[in-house]
Amino acid sequence: MRALEIVRTGALALVQDLGRPGYARLGVPPSGALDVDALKLGNRLVGNPEGAAGIEALLGGLTVEATAPCTVAVTGPLVRVQVDGRDVGSHAAVSLNVAQTLAVGTPPTGLRCYLAVSGGIAVEPVLGSRSRDVLSGIGPEPLEEGKTVPLGPVTGVPAGADVVVAPNPAERLVVPVVLGPRDDWFTDLARGLGQWWTVTPDSNRVGLRLEGGPLRRANSAELPSEGLLTGAIQVPPNGKPVVFLADHPTTGGYPVAAVVRRVSLGALAQARPGTSVRFQPS
Repeated sequence: MRALEIVRTGALALVQDLGRPGYARLGVPPSGALDVDALKLGNRLVGNPEGAAGIEALLGGLTVEATAPCTVAVTGPLVRVQVDGRDVGSHAAVSLNVAQTLAVGTPPTGLRCYLAVSGGIAVEPVLGSRSRDVLSGIGPEPLEEGKTVPLGPVTGVPAGADVVVAPNPAERLVVPVVLGPRDDWFTDLARGLGQWWTVTPDSNRVGLRLEGGPLRRANSAELPSEGLLTGAIQVPPNGKPVVFLADHPTTGGYPVAAVVRRVSLGALAQARPGTSVRFQPS
């Protein structure tokens, strides 16, 4: 059987593909890889369809052993990658033979590394996706040391000749947003969102929690629960925004001041605690 044995998981290793959109009516978030571009790139490098499932490793630290020959690629932030103790580099297609071990280090910047494998991670899908949703618990359990994950059949040719420049996650992010739908519930919202906010350690796949000068409400009325999108900037009573990521709840009762443009969601997925973020209406 084509499979990977999990030797080390690091802080948290999850199976993720491009998610399960379309189930909000059932209360199921879209989930999926937070840094979509990183997963897609890894899949292209190893010859998979872009939506194949890979492994999302928080702060790297992942080590796997191949039970069959396969091609792998590690993407996301620049990180040290070794095969049997030999440096091979990230953002490139690498061949593994039977019993060879691939180890992903800890990236000096950024937060989430992605391991793509030829054939993709072939755990059983749930609602059409192999993604783990940490909010509802849907999808495969977090990976555990000593367990194996199956691989699917190889369907494509690795694009190992691609020239790839690894991204360098920034310590300061200027994030474009669309104001609304409840921007009129706040006073001087553009200035408030435009201050430098700090990502807090309470952040996770559900959302980024931010520390800064509270946003001021112009309307103190109670708001009935409304639908939420990935990238929605919800403002709880303390005035400190939460930017919802892929595992967000599907409804919420606090006003949404703005929504992050999709192009910036990958950068927010790589924002470590301490990263400075300001929002720019566009």
